[in-house]
Amino acid sequence: MMDWRTKLLDPTPHARRDYASLATPVYRGSTVLFDDQKAVTDDWRQADNGYSYGLYGTPTALELAARIAGIEDARETFIVPGGQAAIALIYLSYCPAGSHALVPYSAYGPNKAMAEGLMRGLNVEVESYDPLIGAGISDLIRDNTTLIWCESPGSVTMEIQDVPAIVKAAHAREVSVALDNTYAAGVMFDAFAQGVDVSMQALTKFVGGHSDLLLGSVSARDDVAYAKLGPIYQQLGLAVSPDDCSLALRGLQTLAVRLDALEKATLQVARWLAEQSLVDTVLHPALNTCPGHEIWSRDFSGSTSVFSFIFSETVTAEQVVEFINALTIFKIGMSWGGVNSLAVVYPELERPGVDFGGRIVRLNIGLENPDDLVNDLRQSLGSI
Repeated sequence: MMDWRTKLLDPTPHARRDYASLATPVYRGSTVLFDDQKAVTDDWRQADNGYSYGLYGTPTALELAARIAGIEDARETFIVPGGQAAIALIYLSYCPAGSHALVPYSAYGPNKAMAEGLMRGLNVEVESYDPLIGAGISDLIRDNTTLIWCESPGSVTMEIQDVPAIVKAAHAREVSVALDNTYAAGVMFDAFAQGVDVSMQALTKFVGGHSDLLLGSVSARDDVAYAKLGPIYQQLGLAVSPDDCSLALRGLQTLAVRLDALEKATLQVARWLAEQSLVDTVLHPALNTCPGHEIWSRDFSGSTSVFSFIFSETVTAEQVVEFINALTIFKIGMSWGGVNSLAVVYPELERPGVDFGGRIVRLNIGLENPDDLVNDLRQSLGSI
């Protein structure tokens, strides 16, 4: 007769296991049980070889990974704790000590911070380049160049890169290309059709969609990229929360309708701003005032919710701050991709040869009525 204390710890399921649901279950767990000793393994390739340890993902995480890989047409996707973790995984997989990498000067700020901090400390030189360089990137490739980053549109200044031209130049010298494809949610720009080797997203943004989770994804184009990323993924211990993965899986179900609504509303707001006398330039990929607009028209299937605008020189940096503080529907916040509209000014944004003078503002358009958002911007412009 088994003692009741032992019965409490028996992991054998007691309920029926044939429950079918539209929702992916949240599998929490670290320890994986094996049928016999010969089956015991510690292998990060769980999608290929079966489960080995919760560190590499429970069925909830692997379901999310498979679905991201499916919409991106990737060989395989790794789910990691956030966008910055995705960037780190790519850098550390492709850049050994003594190597050289290239990153556009318009890239996400923490990417450049990692280049100047962690990577420099590991004896990796990361050189900034003009995001609009296109095929001219070939002049910057060295014998020890191992990675070229692209991010299109660029962070804040929204430059659209000629990714196919950069890929062609890179592959001619056997250099890999990684793309931060967060803006396009992995669906409005087909990274792998354009030859990119690794595509990453901050799932925190559009896939999560509700500003309540932190996750990232790193998708490999082929077996070569998969084999390069996997061992580093294992060694870094990039475990993710199955609860967050469950929220991201739910976010995927509404991604299409949210992106459609966000594109329409964002264009309405951007076009209204372009007509205002206090606004000098609107940096939205669908407008011809955005650097690289013609490339966006060629390569992208749509636009999303984030864009920037530059006040005219008649507006002071102090007035821009007054404008931000006078907004009521727009909240002041750094992220984007969620259901709430956000605004933030970049008072010290650095770009070669350009001084924005604290006059560049980035907006994320949410799911509020766009007429209300325009009225909020109108009243706030009136305050200055």
